Amino acid sequence: MTDTIVEVGMPGLAGVPTTHESQTKKDFTSDQEVRWCPGCGDYAVLATVQGFLPELGLRRENIVFISGIGCSSRFPYYLNTYGLHSIHGRAPAIATGLATTRPDLSVWVVTGDGDGLSIGANHLIHAMRRNVNLTILLFNNRIYGLTKGQYSPTSEPGKITKSTPVGSVDEPFDPVSLALGAEATFVARTIDSDRAHLTSVLRAAAAHRGTSFVEIYQNCNIFNDGAFEVLKNRDTRDEALIRLEHEQPIRFGADLDKGVHRGPSGQLEVCAGGEPDVLVHNAHHDDPSVAFALSRLANRDTLAHTPIGIFRDVDRPTYDDQVNDQLTHAIDTHGKGELASLIAGADTWTIK
Repeated sequence: MTDTIVEVGMPGLAGVPTTHESQTKKDFTSDQEVRWCPGCGDYAVLATVQGFLPELGLRRENIVFISGIGCSSRFPYYLNTYGLHSIHGRAPAIATGLATTRPDLSVWVVTGDGDGLSIGANHLIHAMRRNVNLTILLFNNRIYGLTKGQYSPTSEPGKITKSTPVGSVDEPFDPVSLALGAEATFVARTIDSDRAHLTSVLRAAAAHRGTSFVEIYQNCNIFNDGAFEVLKNRDTRDEALIRLEHEQPIRFGADLDKGVHRGPSGQLEVCAGGEPDVLVHNAHHDDPSVAFALSRLANRDTLAHTPIGIFRDVDRPTYDDQVNDQLTHAIDTHGKGELASLIAGADTWTIK
């Protein structure tokens, strides 16, 4: 038996058929052998997603994962849902077409820092600016793993790799800054090894109607091991991580003795946690400028002062809803068109 989601808390899934059958992680685990390097952070993300999907209460045939090319893009093979392993960088474009024509589907994109921010960067930013109703998971390990260790669009300056033997001179992308600049309506960052945090972010991303962009710091233990160790190690993480919570003061540190406030020049900066002007996080603020400033706090070399959590979560009409409304209006006004009439319409000409 199925019905349609109408819960206020899950507008992102409105119109997607649900199931009354009890589901578990096993129901969303495919029979395919998982073929990542032992110790890869992708295993943790996969296990979290498989464990989270039953919460949605959706029929498996109404969930679609679309990926591009890269280690992360093997994801659809390991989920017992519909999936498409597409071509390099084009997953957001394919997902846009699917989400627009099939509002009965929950559409997810899985990509990496190479696939999504190099050849696929234009597709990614246009999906976000259009606010297509889909959820994008970008795995960021700051390296090309599948092609054996070349620097990527998120690698830090000076990074020595097989393709930059004397160090990269490129200025890297900050994926969260990029998403905010593209006016994505939901932007978040989380970490592969923090299952509770990852699950909470996925839950919020799925509930959002529009483009949800989630950057996941993910360890590549073969070609870039320990890239995010300072954010994971119990001895350093409390001083390095800033956990963003809506309507809560932005404080961090083992004793919450540090905070974030607006400095004398208007920029955000770290201050003492007890200062009266500590910034209160507002993920629902329509203006993304403060969220963008928060995304620039992290030191790209040391990762000190790295915010994680939901930077932005705002409402805006979605691309697919608006396109479908236009089609409905056109049909109601003019009736359904005929292909033959279109082909032989006023914009044809004869070459003599």
